[in-house]
Amino acid sequence: MEHSTSVLVMGGSGQAGAGAAALLRQWHPALPLTIAGRDLDRAQRVADGLGAATAVTLDLERSDLGLPADHRYSAVVAAVWDARLHGLRYAQHRGLPYLSISSGLVDIAPEVVAGAQQAGGAPILVASHYLAGLVVLAALDSAREFDRIDTIKIGAILDETDIGGPAGIADLERWSAAASAGLVRRDGVFTWLDSRDAQVDVIGVDGTVLPGQSIPILDVPSLALATGAPNVRFDLAVGESPSRHRGEPASIEVRIDLEGVGSTGAPLSTSRYLVHPAGQRPLTALGVALGVERLLGLRGDAVAPGIHTPEALLDPAYAVERMVEVGATFVGQRDDR
Repeated sequence: MEHSTSVLVMGGSGQAGAGAAALLRQWHPALPLTIAGRDLDRAQRVADGLGAATAVTLDLERSDLGLPADHRYSAVVAAVWDARLHGLRYAQHRGLPYLSISSGLVDIAPEVVAGAQQAGGAPILVASHYLAGLVVLAALDSAREFDRIDTIKIGAILDETDIGGPAGIADLERWSAAASAGLVRRDGVFTWLDSRDAQVDVIGVDGTVLPGQSIPILDVPSLALATGAPNVRFDLAVGESPSRHRGEPASIEVRIDLEGVGSTGAPLSTSRYLVHPAGQRPLTALGVALGVERLLGLRGDAVAPGIHTPEALLDPAYAVERMVEVGATFVGQRDDR
């Protein structure tokens, strides 16, 4: 198989990486993929399941990632924490598009600086948002009904059994250790909430109430700056999801509340839930796959070098269509006052 056009998926045998690779294979059957992981046998099993894919051993402690020198790639996807930024540097030195999902708001500074220092080198998609940007895109799809948005409130319920594999659990622990405060936009000002003020209840589709807290996440600045909304917050509850409490598989629920003014000038508010019965895994994988598809120019114009976020590259309506295709549903209401 030719490596010159292959997408290198770092952590490709993990949940997000393998899921994203499977979607890319489904959408683009001829797209070559390389599954890179620390466990070659596991990576090979994923590659064999995809077809038209290869497996390589990944060493994130080496600047060359431990990859054969003669292998060439079309993009680099970091579906695992790239602590030393070797994957990013590998992509930059070769002028390849790069996507990451594990930095979180508290860890993006090195990525941003690296991208700014070589602004003309390659496109970098910073997608360390919730579900790799899908919540932002779902909210922006709802926002099309508004002439002006004053308030955006996101409330997500993540089942404690659905955090992810070892990499996902490590990400959550790292983010929690870095900041217990929440980041909100209040009256147009980005504001940090201490751990006490960040506490809040999150309400599920069936009315179940779980204790949660406002968290520092990229969705807040992305939504605030994309819509101009002066008040934005993102609350997360991790525990037993309402579906698992009913004896069903763990699901994910994200409530998206928007308040503002509609096209007629009258006050308007909408409340919509994004729900997936299989939890966060298929949606996170979808967010990654959509980003890769766009970076490669498989949909839309070629992406210019520089730092990008999901909402800057992806069409919200298209993303919502894809969410429904992978099993997500939307439940909501509109209030014209």
